[in-house]
Amino acid sequence: MNNYWIIVAAKDHARAGSENGFIQANHGKRTALDRMQPGDGIVIYSPKAEYGKPGRLQAFTALGTVADKPVWQFDAGGGFLPYRRAVNFESVAEAPLLPMLESLSFIRNKTAYGAVFRFGVVRIPELDFRVIESAMLAD
Repeated sequence: MNNYWIIVAAKDHARAGSENGFIQANHGKRTALDRMQPGDGIVIYSPKAEYGKPGRLQAFTALGTVADKPVWQFDAGGGFLPYRRAVNFESVAEAPLLPMLESLSFIRNKTAYGAVFRFGVVRIPELDFRVIESAMLAD
């Protein structure tokens, strides 16, 4: 049985990961990546377009499946050694969160929807993953 996950990352970081076939979560911590298994669905939610810069995006920006490879540590330079996990990404369109907000069961408080993303990694029901996937593949 597969699980489905949302990883929170700025769009520029999501793009770098999807172009190179990996994910990072929670500033490079390993814990969430270890819970993921090959075949699990991954979607990246980007609250902003660029890390560390102002502005909102609030869209799902990448979608894929966890590959059958172990978590590894990467030397990103400057002493930063984040953990990564291989993901097979699909070619998808960006999908704004707000048009599908009412359809997503994992967001219980529709007026404070950002709170659910504050931990960086969210496990979601398959039905919610399919709603997001449909929106991203609709283009």
